[in-house]
Amino acid sequence: MLTNLPTWTTDRIELLKSHFEAGLTCREIAASIGVSRNAVIGKLARLQLTRGPARAEPRPTKAARERSRKSIPRLQYQILQAVYENAQPLQEEPIASERRCSLYELSNERCRWPISTPGAEDFCFCGNTPVEGMPYCSGHTRLAYRPGSRQRVVRGQGNRFA
Repeated sequence: MLTNLPTWTTDRIELLKSHFEAGLTCREIAASIGVSRNAVIGKLARLQLTRGPARAEPRPTKAARERSRKSIPRLQYQILQAVYENAQPLQEEPIASERRCSLYELSNERCRWPISTPGAEDFCFCGNTPVEGMPYCSGHTRLAYRPGSRQRVVRGQGNRFA
């Protein structure tokens, strides 16, 4: 029949203290006493036994990387700002996509705006020349990147470009 014997007897506590003073690691102490490493750490904390400052030298600090002069989000913001300054108000008429292309013909030199529903037979991409640094042509860029559109929808103000 198993009986519940206390884990930390006075003999084990004395062994713990002597091994700790000898400078053994918690793992080595645990192996010699016959308890888990976490049990040793917990008992040391309860007995308020701590080691002095770490003997290892502090890690050298890594040099911070230099940031690029203009980050990509800042550059995209400037491109969008230029598109909106030169833009005429959006109208309900569709944007003319003269160079429609399939997924296989799609490249960085073509507008990536999807036309129709994916999986449909007439599905394709716009294919017009995109604005530099953006994935869409100027018409689709205005549709995709409406400034503050999420806040206007929440407030119920609709589209200010319409």
